[in-house]
Amino acid sequence: MLISQIERFLNATNMPRTTFGRLAAGDPRFVEDLRNGREPREAMTRRIEAFMSGYRTTGEETAHAR
Repeated sequence: MLISQIERFLNATNMPRTTFGRLAAGDPRFVEDLRNGREPREAMTRRIEAFMSGYRTTGEETAHAR
């Protein structure tokens, strides 16, 4: 399930959920909406998975948290 993958990613990177939503989906409420039952379309799921797999933790999470 996509939300479990995102939750693991957020925990591993310490990225705020709103930052993740803005960067990955263009929607700062994306993660909260998923937590509340939103079901993304297949294209959005692929986009989110691509974002997570392409993200590198070389201090970027600190820069995003600002």
